[in-house]
Amino acid sequence: MVEKLINSRSASDFKHIRTVLIANRGEIACRIISSCKKFGLKSVAIYSKEDTDSLHVSQSDKAVLLPGSGSQAYINIDSIIDVAIKVKADVVIPGYGFLSENSTFAQKLQQHGILFSGPSAESVEEFGLKHIARSLAINSKVPVVPGTDLVETLEDAKAEGAKIGYPLMLKSTAGGGGMGLKVCENENQLKQFFNEVKSRGQSLFNHTGVFIEKYVQNARHIEIQLFGNGLGDVITFGERECSIQRRHQKVIEESPSPFVDFEMRKQLSGCAISLASSVKYKSAGTIEFLVDDDTGDFYFLEMNTRLQVEHGISELVYGIDLVYLMLLQSDYEAAKSGIPLKTLQEQSNSSWRHDLLEPTGHSIEVRVYAENPVKDFAPSPGILHQVEFPPRESIRIDHWVSTGTKISPYFDPLLAKIMCWGKDRKTATDNLIAYLEDVKLHGPPTNLAYLIDILKTEKFNQGFTLTSFLNSLKFQPSLIEFEEAGAYTTIQDLPGRPTVSGGIPRSGPVDPLSLQIANIIVGNDKYTECLEINLSGPILKFHSSAIIALAGANFEFKINGEDKPLFT
Repeated sequence: MVEKLINSRSASDFKHIRTVLIANRGEIACRIISSCKKFGLKSVAIYSKEDTDSLHVSQSDKAVLLPGSGSQAYINIDSIIDVAIKVKADVVIPGYGFLSENSTFAQKLQQHGILFSGPSAESVEEFGLKHIARSLAINSKVPVVPGTDLVETLEDAKAEGAKIGYPLMLKSTAGGGGMGLKVCENENQLKQFFNEVKSRGQSLFNHTGVFIEKYVQNARHIEIQLFGNGLGDVITFGERECSIQRRHQKVIEESPSPFVDFEMRKQLSGCAISLASSVKYKSAGTIEFLVDDDTGDFYFLEMNTRLQVEHGISELVYGIDLVYLMLLQSDYEAAKSGIPLKTLQEQSNSSWRHDLLEPTGHSIEVRVYAENPVKDFAPSPGILHQVEFPPRESIRIDHWVSTGTKISPYFDPLLAKIMCWGKDRKTATDNLIAYLEDVKLHGPPTNLAYLIDILKTEKFNQGFTLTSFLNSLKFQPSLIEFEEAGAYTTIQDLPGRPTVSGGIPRSGPVDPLSLQIANIIVGNDKYTECLEINLSGPILKFHSSAIIALAGANFEFKINGEDKPLFT
């Protein structure tokens, strides 16, 4: 089992903290609650009115309703601190998103004598602005993409663009999550996007600053997981390949990277340690690099001063628990200290090679979203009618949903992170595909079939997954889209419900013989469900090839605009 890969740890490790407030929701809140339970810490959840029935509310030891609604409730610093004071929280752990990289939140907690399980407010602020993070990287001798400091005007941007060369990337310095980025192929596009990126930075991040970097076309997105004790000691737990992205948002991640060998891992880790130790970084963090697939050159991209969404795959191949480490660091901070370096080095069950931890096996994660791939990945809120994640060897699932869960339109539509560990990459891939095909998520559309298609591609299996990979992927699901439903068109099967009680009426097709004939024509079992049309038929769009048969009373129907006979 996956759990066996993680070293056993004890509740007695915690000497000072007892109550943990989780300033988040969804799967990450459930993930943190799991570690709290494991180590005997009291978990306090917060929730908005939309999340009243969410899993993190019922799983926690205590849950407190926040004022306000939607995502705004989870970023109201004062109300969350009020809750922390009332429940006598020793520490607040933010997860990712919301207030996880908000330096004001960290500062205000400190002012109230409450620990923030994360980096210092200074580190959050410095690395939160990409142009400052870039300067820190340069000072630490970490390679950066050719680029600029902040550019104030379009004329300045045009002059810098001429020096750097096209294509280039226009970036909001305060941007994150793939937002505030524009690739410019030429000066005309730079003119077109310059003010757009500035205004988007203001509206989303309250900062208009933009800068320019050379755009690396054949690139990989590779990140190093690190942990610091605030005393200048930093340890790394290998790399994650996060190149499979849609609109700069990660979709599938894996560890280790199929592209990175020991020497590159050593160089990347060395750069990460150099940068993080220069600011005496504490807690979990990730340094992201852009790697040129053609040359192998790598460049600092940014630092995430928080727990990453994809942290679980590093935990699987290095036998660690990053949430445990974050809370343990807070426990040491309560005593004005930090986790000793020796204790950090003993966390992993992996072997050491030249001062570098070696990964054990291979792990892959897919992010399952309530979104519709055939509608340009639009979020798909609604009620999940059936949820089944069958337990299986070497599979780990971080999720927050169950049968009956209502998916709100007010939050990120992430439902689950499904991770698979294997002795090698092929084993992990094959086992993950097999598992995903057994998962049941019925209700609103999800990207589950899309994820399976990605994992089955030749490029993925060869490890040739650049950041541009999904741009060329053609997804053709076995899907029927109802453009018009049709009056009194229902789904029926045999035998239906011939004998029921308790006020439930009988059901089944009006014309059972025609249902069986249509199924026999297409080669189905004759009792398979069909569409039964009683008044006017639907307009259907088939997203893949299909065999279609109609049987019954005489009526007209068309396929691709052409009349077709019945019983064929």
